[in-house]
Amino acid sequence: MTRTEATEASARPAVPLGGDGTAALYECVISHVRRTPLQHTFQHRTYLWCVDIDRLPVLPPPLRPLARFDARDHFSGTSASLRTGLDGYLAAHGIDLDGGRVVMLAHARVFGFVFNPLSVFWCHDASGALACVVAEVHNTYGQRHCYLLRTDASDEAEVDKAFYVSPFFAVEGRYRMRLPLPGDDLSLSIHLEHEGGRAFTAVVRGRRRPAGTRALLSAAARRPWSTAAVWAGIRRHGIHLLLRGLPVQPRPRPTPQKGMTP
Repeated sequence: MTRTEATEASARPAVPLGGDGTAALYECVISHVRRTPLQHTFQHRTYLWCVDIDRLPVLPPPLRPLARFDARDHFSGTSASLRTGLDGYLAAHGIDLDGGRVVMLAHARVFGFVFNPLSVFWCHDASGALACVVAEVHNTYGQRHCYLLRTDASDEAEVDKAFYVSPFFAVEGRYRMRLPLPGDDLSLSIHLEHEGGRAFTAVVRGRRRPAGTRALLSAAARRPWSTAAVWAGIRRHGIHLLLRGLPVQPRPRPTPQKGMTP
């Protein structure tokens, strides 16, 4: 950590959980629909955090095992803060937010473990206008990849698939993502399109609750160790598809991304 980064990290304002209303919890239903070559559908319930990355909530000491936001879980994994990690990635792509507000939707670490199939960063410039959206995808092999998106008036963007996620899909096709900034409701969708049509759809639906002690304890009681449950659920459904005879696609060596190299 450089002296500048250490100063920035220590200068970030501490915001008690629920202290200013910027952090929220979304109780979610996540649906996956696989259409080809085998049809398979499943749903699971979890909860996600929506936070301002410059005003991360600070939990009371007894609750800290239930949620920790760690810069090593995103981007290069070596930055002192989420802001420096994001800014480094964007700078490599010629984007400077000039300190504009960034809203992140993601899982926090729970009892030291986190798995984020998708983390979304809504990036605003200094005027408050949405400059871009970053969709950060993780696979179960410990790898991650960022898609830099310029959404249209319908909050949609298209981008070529460039990262190995499911072992049953090759790195080909195109994503069509709809990623509106969450409000009272959360509604995200990602479609994987192949030449033969739509191959896969993931949908996230949720309802906002202000993040306070009671809301967190309630969510954690209903979904204990939520991030491990998400990881285990994806593995379980992968085994189910393997037993149904779905062939595994070779996993290519990942291509280093600009702004993501440690």
